[in-house]
Amino acid sequence: MAAPERSLTERCLAAVREHFSRLGSEAVLGLPVPIIKDLLPHLTILQLDEVQPALNLRGISTRCGWVKVLQDMSIHKHAASFQTEDETKHEVMKLLFTFIFYGSRNHFISRNVTDSNAASLLLAAAKTIRHFVLIGRHHAAFQRLISEQLPILNLLEKNVCKVNVSLNKKLSKNRTPLVLCLLHRLLDHGAVSSLVLDMQRPLLLAWLLLRRGCQHGDLQEDRQQLLGSRSSSHSSRGSSWSPDDVLIPCKRSKMDSGLEEEGEWEESDFTMDPQDLCRTFGLSPPSGACSRGQIKSLELRMCDPESFRVLTSALPTFFSLQSLTLHSTALFQEKDVLTLAWALKHLSASGRSLITHLNISVLPNAGLMEVLLDACPRLTSLQTEVHAIMWGLPISSNSPPTADSNVSELPLEKLTVQFKLHTNLYFLLSVLRRSPRLGRLHLSGIRLPTGSALSSLLNTLAEWNRRLKTLHLEDMKLSDCLPELLHLLKDCELEDLRLSDCRLLESCVDKDGGLQQLVEALKTLPSLHTLSLAQNRIARSVWVLAELFSGPAPSSVKRLDISSNFIRPPELLRFAKRLAGLAAPQGLVLDLRENPADRDPDTWTAALQRLELVAALLVEGWKSTDTMVDHLQLHPAARAAAVR
Repeated sequence: MAAPERSLTERCLAAVREHFSRLGSEAVLGLPVPIIKDLLPHLTILQLDEVQPALNLRGISTRCGWVKVLQDMSIHKHAASFQTEDETKHEVMKLLFTFIFYGSRNHFISRNVTDSNAASLLLAAAKTIRHFVLIGRHHAAFQRLISEQLPILNLLEKNVCKVNVSLNKKLSKNRTPLVLCLLHRLLDHGAVSSLVLDMQRPLLLAWLLLRRGCQHGDLQEDRQQLLGSRSSSHSSRGSSWSPDDVLIPCKRSKMDSGLEEEGEWEESDFTMDPQDLCRTFGLSPPSGACSRGQIKSLELRMCDPESFRVLTSALPTFFSLQSLTLHSTALFQEKDVLTLAWALKHLSASGRSLITHLNISVLPNAGLMEVLLDACPRLTSLQTEVHAIMWGLPISSNSPPTADSNVSELPLEKLTVQFKLHTNLYFLLSVLRRSPRLGRLHLSGIRLPTGSALSSLLNTLAEWNRRLKTLHLEDMKLSDCLPELLHLLKDCELEDLRLSDCRLLESCVDKDGGLQQLVEALKTLPSLHTLSLAQNRIARSVWVLAELFSGPAPSSVKRLDISSNFIRPPELLRFAKRLAGLAAPQGLVLDLRENPADRDPDTWTAALQRLELVAALLVEGWKSTDTMVDHLQLHPAARAAAVR
C-alpha cells in the first residue's frame, strides 16, 4: 500500500528541516508563532537544541518537539508522560548520549546519526545530561573518553550529578584502573552527589566509600586494613552480630567467600590512591592534589550481605549522606535491619547526621519501621515494603495503641509502605500517631483477616494526621468504610487524593448514591486539585462524577483519573453530556485510559468529541478481553486459565 500523500504544509515543514542550515535559525525564529509550533515536531535534535534558548525567551516551549523525538526513538511507550520541557529534553539527551557513547544501534540512531554529526550530537548531549550510566563492558568507550575526548569528560564532570554503575561479572586487571579513574573523576573532580550501584561488588563499594565521611587517618593504613581484613573475615563467618562489628567505620572486612567469584578483580586495585589514578592517565590537576567528593544520595540495588556489611561499617561517619536506598536480593533478616539501625543511631548520635530519606526493601515485619525511625530521629521520608507480620502480636490486633506520653514525636513528612500478605495494623497506626507533620502518605496492599475493616486506619488519619496534603491508598478494600472515609474528608487539607483499586462501591446496594455521597464530600475540599478513582469498577455510575462540578461551590479538581473502570461507551457519553452542561474548571485533564472503547467505537468517539470541548483527554486503546483481568482475585493458575 502506498504511503498517503503529504499535505502542502507538511512538505513545507519538512523542507525547513532539510534546509535549516542554509535558512539559518534567525529565519526560522522570525516565523509566526503558530507556524513555529507546527514546525517543532519536524526539527532534528541539533536544530531543537539551537532554537530552544531564543524560543524560551519568547515564552515558547519546545516540549512537543522533544516528545516527538522520544516517540521516534521507540524507547518510551508513554513519551507524553514527561511533563516539562526540561525533563523531556534531558531524557532525549541521556538516551542519545548512551547510544552514541557506547556505540549502540537502533533504527533511530541508524537514520539520524552519521559519522559527520556524531561528534556534534555527543557534545550537545554532554552539555545537557545530568545522569551518566556507566556500563562496565564498554572499556573502549572509557579509554576514548579519558584519552581522546577530554572536552566531553570536562562537560560530564561539570554537569553530571548522578552516576549509575552497572558492571558485568568479570573485569580484567588492566581495565579496572580505567573504570576506577572514570569514577574518581566524576565523583571527586565533578559535581556528582548521587550514586547508584546496580551490581554486587563489595570491593568496589568499599573503594568508593573509603574516607567519604570525615574519617581521619593515613590512607596507607586504610589500605592495609582493607587488605589485611580478608583472612579474618573468613574466620568470623557464621558468628552472631554484635556492635563491635561496626565500631571502626570503613575499615572492617569487605570480603567473604563470595568475593572469590569476583572474576579478575584484584584486591590490590582497590587500594589505589585516586591521585595515583589521575597521574597514571595524565589527568592530574594543576595543583597536583585531588579533592574527595561528597556522596549525598546512595542507592544499592542489589545489596548482598557483604555489601551490607561494608555499608554499615561506613555509616557511623558518613556525615555527607542525606538519602539511602537499599534493595536486597532477598528478604532482609531482622538482625540485618537491627545492624542498620545501630549504625544509623551512631551516626545520629554524632550530631552531624544529615540523613532525611530512607528507602529499604524488604522488611520482614512492620515493627522494624519504628526501630529505624527511632534510630534516625531526623528522618522525614521513609519508603519500605513489608512482607510479613511477626513480633508475636495477634493478627487481629488492629486497634491503635494507647497513648503513651513517653513516646517521642516523629518528624516524618512522607511515608510510603507496600504490604504483602496479611497485615497487622498495630505498628503502622503507631507510626501514624507519632507523625503529626505527615504531609504525604502512600499505602498499598493492605490485607486484613475476614471480618476486619480499615476503619481504624481512616479514623487514625482523621485524628492524628490533619496536615496531609497527599494521600494515596491502593489495592485495599474500603467499601466497608464509607462513613469513615467521609469523616476523613470532612476536615482535611488534601490536594492530591488517589483511591486506586480500593473496591469503593463493592458493598454499596445503591452504587450511584454511595458515589454521590463521596462526591459531595470531595466538593468541600477547596484545596483538592488531583483526584484518582482508577480501578474501582465505577462503570455505569460514572455520570455521578460530573456532579463534582455542579452547584454553587463546584470542585477545584484539575486532574481527574477514571482509568480502568470498565466504563463502556454509552456510559461515557452520558457522563460527557452531563459534564458539558456544568462549569468544569479551565485546564481540566481527564484520564480515560484502559476502558473498553472498542465495545462501540462510534459512541465512544462521540463522547470524546463532547469531552474535548471541556477537558484535555488522556486516551489509550485497550482490548476488552483484557479489561476484566485486572479485577479477578484468582489463584495464578485460575487467572491464567481465565485469560486463555
